[in-house]
Amino acid sequence: MIDLRRVPEAWRRFDVTVRDSPLALLLTGLALVPAFHGSGTQVGDLPPRPYDALAYAAIALQCLPLAVRRKVPAVCMALVTVGFAIDQLRVYHSFGGNALAIALLSTGAHLERGRRTAVLLLTAAYVPLAVALDRLGSPEGPAGFVLFWVVAAVPWCFGAWLRSTRAVEAERRRRVAADTRAAERARIARELHDVVTHHVTAMVVQAEAARYLTAAPDRLDATLGSVTDTGRRAITDLRHLLDVLNPDHGTEPRTPSSGDLRSLVEQTRRAGQPVEFTEEGEPAESSGSAELTAHRVVQEALTNALKYAHGSRTLVRVRYGEREISVEVGNDGSGTRSRSPGGGGRGLAGLRERVDALGGEFSADPRTDGGFDVRARIPAGNPS
Repeated sequence: MIDLRRVPEAWRRFDVTVRDSPLALLLTGLALVPAFHGSGTQVGDLPPRPYDALAYAAIALQCLPLAVRRKVPAVCMALVTVGFAIDQLRVYHSFGGNALAIALLSTGAHLERGRRTAVLLLTAAYVPLAVALDRLGSPEGPAGFVLFWVVAAVPWCFGAWLRSTRAVEAERRRRVAADTRAAERARIARELHDVVTHHVTAMVVQAEAARYLTAAPDRLDATLGSVTDTGRRAITDLRHLLDVLNPDHGTEPRTPSSGDLRSLVEQTRRAGQPVEFTEEGEPAESSGSAELTAHRVVQEALTNALKYAHGSRTLVRVRYGEREISVEVGNDGSGTRSRSPGGGGRGLAGLRERVDALGGEFSADPRTDGGFDVRARIPAGNPS
């Protein structure tokens, strides 16, 4: 059984000539019906004559080229013009003469180049036609012929307006696509920064500490083991991120859980940072984006603590409310700056963008005692 809902989609798959052919054939058929003889567009207002063999040729020239009115509009316009001239000079006034308006509209809408030349050529061709009809005894006079030219210009101008509208819409879509690609690149950059920076910073700090533990084999072995674990975790996170970015990957991005936060804190502790972690409440069921953002806030704040205040006492507080997640990460500034690579401010700026996008509040400010506080309030859940 044919699914009628798929018929329009299947029809659009055909070549444009096939899709434009029904109208051309319909006008041709109507022009051949005796009841429509003499009922077409006319210029000279002369009495029609009966059809002969040339009349059918004129009908074919006027109607059948409409099948290519979008594919080759210039060819369509030229053939229709020749057929229309024959129709008027032989005074058939066939129904096929109505194809002229369709051809003018289609040419104005789909002719890509040489539009001004086409207008000049059509006008130049119309002048001898008007003169010939006047000599055949047309009662129109100059005013009537000029009026017909103005009326014929209406479908052309309407087609040109459609073309410009399509061009504006295409440009708008191009800009939207470009903005979307730029936003996606920025999102990927943020994700890579958040995932890589924390792990690499922890590895650098741990590797620096290992240099001073050669006299303590047990502690050296534990530290190197932490470096290995951190590297493996970084590889796992990167693979997961690349899988999510792959368009053929069908799963949704994994939302970090409270267990991931504890692992993050424990990893930071193994890097030599004393961290006190407090967690209150439970995440709301619909807080996926908010929970991911909260995880990134904690991750970036701990990374900065490792970089700029290594060894300082650091507090992490995360509170899950019904409508928001509150995050606070602070250190007392008593530690030392590590020799890990410094950042360019991308991390905190990216966090602010993340939180702002969800309608939350973000701040990152130095403290009077030399420490640094990062605070975020992230809306989550569905308001009642």
